[in-house]
Formats: sequence, structure tokens, C-alpha cells
Amino acid sequence: MSTNLESTAFLLSKAKNGDSAARETLCSIYVPVLTKWAHGRLPLYARDLSETDDLVQISILKALDKLETFNPMGEGAFLAYLRKILLNSIRSEIRRYGNKSNKTSSIDDVELIDEDSTLLEKAVGLEIIEKYEVALSNLSEQPREAIILRVEFGYTFPEIAVAMNCNSANAARMIVTRALHKLAENMNEQG
Repeated sequence: MSTNLESTAFLLSKAKNGDSAARETLCSIYVPVLTKWAHGRLPLYARDLSETDDLVQISILKALDKLETFNPMGEGAFLAYLRKILLNSIRSEIRRYGNKSNKTSSIDDVELIDEDSTLLEKAVGLEIIEKYEVALSNLSEQPREAIILRVEFGYTFPEIAVAMNCNSANAARMIVTRALHKLAENMNEQG
């Protein structure tokens, strides 16, 4: 990811100015990453005309259409922004399905994991994932971004250093370590 010839911030700047080639490059970079992340997050029962790939593409297009409101701090910030939009799209799709089915359950009652979910998701369960999401949202931008890059997208510390404009991989590792510690504290406070 970090070996791209043009930085994400540069591509975002060009895309803001209407450069369609920059938009296409951003899509080609982030569609595979988000598709991998989103796999299994849309429950099977909520899949009809909307598949995960569609939600990924729609989310990226939403982000690109709202670039004037996004302050690019680097690759990591944009990826965290995309993740948030995609997660909201998944939740909206689940709500839409629930409304079509005349179900009375809320989004909090709906499991975001299906049988294709990761071993981690199966092992920890929905309650822990919900605590994680709440604790993650309570972190400031830099720690939240560091955790998303490391835990959810599997970036290495050198990749995180590039994505977050850190001086070194060791600096990135320290940011991630501190962020994970704060995340654990936030989760423990939830009970």
C-alpha cells in the first residue's frame, strides 16, 4: 500500500480539483483493501441486490464526492474515513433489510457477523465487537487511526509510519501500543 508512486494526500488534492485520473487511482488503491476488510460484515440475510462489493464502491464514491469536507492528514486518515463510511453503509443496509422485513429489532440487536466471519469475530462475539467499536469511537483521531491500520487492515509498523507520517517504524509501534492500551482501558470502563 505505501509503495504507491503518488501519496494519498497528493491524490486527494488532485481529486478535489476534479482530476478524474486521481479519483480512479484512489479507487484502485482502496477498493481491494476495503473489500477484504468488509468481507463477512454484511450478514447473509441482508444480502439481496446489495453485496459487499457494491457497498464498498458506493462508500468510496460517497467519500470522493465529499472530499471538500475531508481534511487529508495522510493515507491512514483517509482509510479510517473510508472505513467509517463503509461501516455506516453496512449498518444502513441492515436497517433497510429490517424495515423491509417488518422486524422490530434495532441495529444493536443485529449481528454484524455471518458464517464467513473471521476466527477472531467468532471467538470474541458480537458483544466484544460492539464494545470495541464504542471504545474506538471514544479515542482521538491519531490513536483510532493507528488501531484501525494495525488491527483491522493489518498494516506493518513501517507501513503505519508512512501512512501516519511518523518518523520511524518504532514511532509507529509506540503510537499503536499506547492506542491499544487506551482502547483496552476504554473497553474495561464499559464493563
